[in-house]
Amino acid sequence: MQQKIVLRLLPSEATDNQTIREKIADTCSKKIADISGYHILKKSIDARGKNVFLNLTVNAFVNEPFAERSLQQFLFKDCNNASRKVIIIGAGPAGLFAALKFLEAGIQPIILERGKDVKSRRRDLALLNREGIVNPESNYCFGEGGAGTYSDGKLYTRSNKRGDINRILNLFVRFGAPDNILFDAHPHIGTNKLPSIITAMRQLITDHGGKVFFEKKVVDIIAEGAAIVAVKTADADSFTADAYILATGHSARDIFELLHKKNILIEAKPFALGVRIEHPQSFIDTVQYHTANRNELLPPASYSLVEQVNGRGVFSFCMCPGGIIAPASTAPGEIVVNGWSPSKRNNPFANSGMVVTINPKDALAATTQPGIKATDPLLFMHFQKMIEQKAFDAGGGNQTAPAQRMIDFSEGNVSTSLPANSYLPGLKAADLKEVLPSFVYQLLAKGFKAFGKKMKGFYTNDANVVATESRTSSPVRIPRDATTLAHSQYNNLYPCGEGAGYAGGIVSAAMDGENVAEKIILKLLHLKSNN
Repeated sequence: MQQKIVLRLLPSEATDNQTIREKIADTCSKKIADISGYHILKKSIDARGKNVFLNLTVNAFVNEPFAERSLQQFLFKDCNNASRKVIIIGAGPAGLFAALKFLEAGIQPIILERGKDVKSRRRDLALLNREGIVNPESNYCFGEGGAGTYSDGKLYTRSNKRGDINRILNLFVRFGAPDNILFDAHPHIGTNKLPSIITAMRQLITDHGGKVFFEKKVVDIIAEGAAIVAVKTADADSFTADAYILATGHSARDIFELLHKKNILIEAKPFALGVRIEHPQSFIDTVQYHTANRNELLPPASYSLVEQVNGRGVFSFCMCPGGIIAPASTAPGEIVVNGWSPSKRNNPFANSGMVVTINPKDALAATTQPGIKATDPLLFMHFQKMIEQKAFDAGGGNQTAPAQRMIDFSEGNVSTSLPANSYLPGLKAADLKEVLPSFVYQLLAKGFKAFGKKMKGFYTNDANVVATESRTSSPVRIPRDATTLAHSQYNNLYPCGEGAGYAGGIVSAAMDGENVAEKIILKLLHLKSNN
């Protein structure tokens, strides 16, 4: 029979097959010979006590032959001669997973991506890191795979009710991700592995009759009555389809401006703003694992922190153990920082966003641009852009980011020097009080002190505070009908993913792409049956 068993093991035990079989046998009151094998269903780390344990949930094969883990199977159809087609604007997780869903239904997906393919995109990222030159169409946010390709590959989500998480994870494994993402409590692929996975997805899409166009920036959306009839790209091409998915990501400001100009309804959406904090990874390991020498069988440690300060939440975001801070600007004259980790998480630094949620009153009070009103749907976008431009000026240009040591930041002192760091364009000591809105600065300063009490030693001048972490989510929501998922004005326009305000991360964006695709499939198949 097969039996689900929970085991609590030391790191050395959790990596030894024979020991695990012995523990299973003891738990089942069986002989070791009775245990033919097991599958790990879930793995998590418990570092709350002096000793670190790994909790394993396994499916044990007891007195029956062991069977290899079976992955979910997918059937993709040839769509070269499909009678129905859908245009997907954006090749991020939402767009790609929507395309895969259409292939299963025999509907042709046509992806229009403003940026470049993964390989070409690398050269622009190298130029950005090395010389601080921002290509507005090819950067950490725009290009094949979207922001997800070069933003760590965390696959953990709390959006359990939004879709089938296991299906998304199985699809990633189908395209080359390691199968441990199926059972790790906080699955992670790594920035170094994601590009080949994204390329494999694109290859399957085109092999089955889907189309993927790069450097095809949508600059106009043509509507007639309650329907979209075409989209136009910057090179004067026009594309038509039965339905249109708008999956352009949280940084496509020109799309938000286009929608507003065309009187296509959008809404201002609160987002979180703050900084990136970077410590030596060895310090985080010491604090979390209670030893100066991390067991090599344990992964580099992470953390998650939240504190209520003056009734407002200050919290960590997108923590990257063994990672780097990367320049995520999408236009010249702005500084945006993000973080990512390779699959081994073996860089010497750990970084995390530390942010505060911004509300309309905050944004309106801080925005200096004339004519901005509380009802402006682009209010948060204008506010976001203003802070990023101030960070650029404080950094001195060329993507050099303004920074302070942590205690200096909280005490209001400009640092005379900065610790070693991972940010390749370089850091410049600056007064971040002049970059951040005063309420954000004050909340962060108090929050850092409070975090130091929760994690002894966290509050240290050996940590860098780097501005600005401002692309945590979209500053705009594109409203859609709760039942059809179509835009509230147009019955064949489908806002989707992070940029539309309905997701936050790779997995939730992928699930939203699938959910939208399912609605379109049902609609198009119904139309086909009626014809």
